[in-house]
Amino acid sequence: MIRPRRSLLFMPGSNVRALEKGRILPADGLILDLEDSVAPDAKGTAREQIAKAVAADGYGGRELLIRINSPDTPWWADDVAMAGQAAPDGILVPKVSTVKDLRLVTDRLTEVGADPSLKVWAMIETARSVLDADKLAATVHEEGSRLAGFVFGPNDISRETRIRMLPGRAAMLPMITHCILAAHAHGLEMLDGPYSDFSNADGFAQECLQARDLGFDGKTLIHPGQIDACNTIFTPPAEEVAEARKILAAFELPENAVRGAIQIDGRMVERLHAEMARRTIAIADAIAGMGK
Repeated sequence: MIRPRRSLLFMPGSNVRALEKGRILPADGLILDLEDSVAPDAKGTAREQIAKAVAADGYGGRELLIRINSPDTPWWADDVAMAGQAAPDGILVPKVSTVKDLRLVTDRLTEVGADPSLKVWAMIETARSVLDADKLAATVHEEGSRLAGFVFGPNDISRETRIRMLPGRAAMLPMITHCILAAHAHGLEMLDGPYSDFSNADGFAQECLQARDLGFDGKTLIHPGQIDACNTIFTPPAEEVAEARKILAAFELPENAVRGAIQIDGRMVERLHAEMARRTIAIADAIAGMGK
């Protein structure tokens, strides 16, 4: 089953009002944060507040992820233990660099008795994780793997590599496409990182369009004001959905049952286009079912 992930909004776990507000926002998902947005002396409080918020439920169909602190910090083990008991949809692991990092988190979830349905998402935000993106993605095939997808983290990559964050992200495109290929080659989802200048609506829209066209499944956000535009851009347009339905209907005709390619409106359409059409329709139907 395809789940729309057009927009996932970061919410600081130390801010009770933000956690409450997340219940009414139109984002497809929320990332309840224990890492960058939470000061060191507030980690414990944020952990308790997130646990209470998830237990209270009320988030509707929104996907809930908890971003833990990275495995090289003193907080990560307690973060995972809390998440394993709170039972969100998944946890987001920052600064994953090696396969060992992923296995460490997965093993900790097993230790605390986390439900097998709880997924792990890896943030690709180090030079090593970009270089080894295929190795990281390949762990999805290991027994007991919980890996569901990657989140690209441009800010930390820029900090580590000194590659500048410029409009259009030209300098980062080779890394971005490499990670997208690695994720999709192994059947994983791939989400784009946040756009920091939330007051620049035009710049944000352009980056969303770029992300969609590059093959990202959605985008992570840092401000509620970005949700509507992001949802609109990552929603298949009505004309695209109508065309997809026409393609599927044509291939379902008895005379086309064994054909690999057919003509529709004067152009050749192959069965691979039917598979693409099926995904487009599934996403559109899922979004319609969410009422957003």
